[in-house]
Amino acid sequence: MNNNEDRNEWGSNLSFILAMIGSAVGLGNIWRYPYVLYSNGGGAFYIPYIVAILIMGIPFLILEYSVGYNFKSSFPKALRKINSKFEFLGWFIPISVFLIMIYYSCILGWDGLYVIFSFFKSWGANPNNYFTSTLLQSTTSTSGLSVFIPIIAVAILVGWLIVWYVSHKDLEKGLGRLSKILVPLLFIIMLFIVIFSLTLPGAGIGLNELFAPDWSLLLNFNIWMAAFGQIIFSLSLGMSIAFTYASYTKDDSDLVSNTLWVVLANCGFENFCALGVFSILGYMSLKSGVAVNQLVQQGTGLVFIAYPTVFNVLGNWSYVLGPAFFFTVYIAGLTSILSTIEPLSFSIQNKFAWSRNKIMTILCIIGAVVSMIYATGMGGTILGFVDAYINQIAILIGVFFECIAFAWLFKCEDVIPELNRRSKSLKIGRWWIFIVKYLLPTVVAIVWVGGLFDTIKTGTFEELIVFVILTVILVGFTILFTVLPSKSDDWYKTKSRIFD
Repeated sequence: MNNNEDRNEWGSNLSFILAMIGSAVGLGNIWRYPYVLYSNGGGAFYIPYIVAILIMGIPFLILEYSVGYNFKSSFPKALRKINSKFEFLGWFIPISVFLIMIYYSCILGWDGLYVIFSFFKSWGANPNNYFTSTLLQSTTSTSGLSVFIPIIAVAILVGWLIVWYVSHKDLEKGLGRLSKILVPLLFIIMLFIVIFSLTLPGAGIGLNELFAPDWSLLLNFNIWMAAFGQIIFSLSLGMSIAFTYASYTKDDSDLVSNTLWVVLANCGFENFCALGVFSILGYMSLKSGVAVNQLVQQGTGLVFIAYPTVFNVLGNWSYVLGPAFFFTVYIAGLTSILSTIEPLSFSIQNKFAWSRNKIMTILCIIGAVVSMIYATGMGGTILGFVDAYINQIAILIGVFFECIAFAWLFKCEDVIPELNRRSKSLKIGRWWIFIVKYLLPTVVAIVWVGGLFDTIKTGTFEELIVFVILTVILVGFTILFTVLPSKSDDWYKTKSRIFD
């Protein structure tokens, strides 16, 4: 191993667990999950949700952890060792994840602005109009690309500066130390926000709406797709993040127990957030006389429109709750975005023998420059297109082939004895082999086909054009990194080890 790889190691198992929790716990837990839970049967959704955790979340994370730990290398290097033909996939996924990072930086920038806005309620009496028209100057027309919004550009660049400052340092000194601070802080602040939300008048109205079960939806294929999609999205499955983080772990790590801790923390956090979100929506319903189902919004609408609306009628408490909430969202976004640069960075370090400092600096500069497209009037529209493409098409097809490579070509059954020897909790056996070899690839393929069909069916002409452009960029850079000769002799060694 060269020196830059030596520094890619967690200082402790706690650093690894907290970094993985930080990666999993993000904006999706706060703004996406409550909407998914509500719109897919409320209390009834927990049945497919738990099934998805048991047959996808836990088994797949164990698979990623075990293979990542086994090779102690970057994603494309490991896939090349399994089968040289799979190096292409090894670059495809980290590059896809880097594209996620670029648009994620825009959302992080928006929230950073709202941390400041919340001290003054800058959004005024109409948060919807302020967010879409005044701040984003949003338009679906390509003419919006010529409208540059400096305040958003500055907010995005501040985020990139923070990412660079943390990431260019040695792993434990940067990301490891920050995770130990931000992840516990994230949980503590959200705890106070949810407790306060539960005391608001009308909180029960929102919670009744949230948990009222619609059992008839269990017969609907879409609710099951939504559950599996949420687990993939929430736990960042197949994004090579878990694989990369596991490759940084120290010897003799209890990978199975670590998996359970990460899944428990992530799923507990997003369900806890749902309590706070719908308590606030219940309060809004009581005060405004508008039914909860008309207040529920997905994504940016919930964070940047619904929440400012309730802060407008919350009185003096809003000057405490508002900044606390948006700061919490910022922490969640930051801990997640920091994980999305690691797979591509480590891959380039491995193949081209660049230092961590050098490649992190270059990637942050490239990401910051490209992200300026989101600081235009069409930025919000493009962001929606890119999000749909990456999460519904690119990542899912990567997960499918990752299952094939790790479960079949790698022969994952060979790691079971060592996993069980180290595990202080769950013991895995034939049930795990069946899931990762047969059930998981089948489910992922079904979800991918469903998502692709839905995207093509509902996509606009502009959206399909963006999809074509993204495909060319993604495939082009994947081919480039695959064919470029390595500067490391170890890259071409083909031996596949089973732990050590």
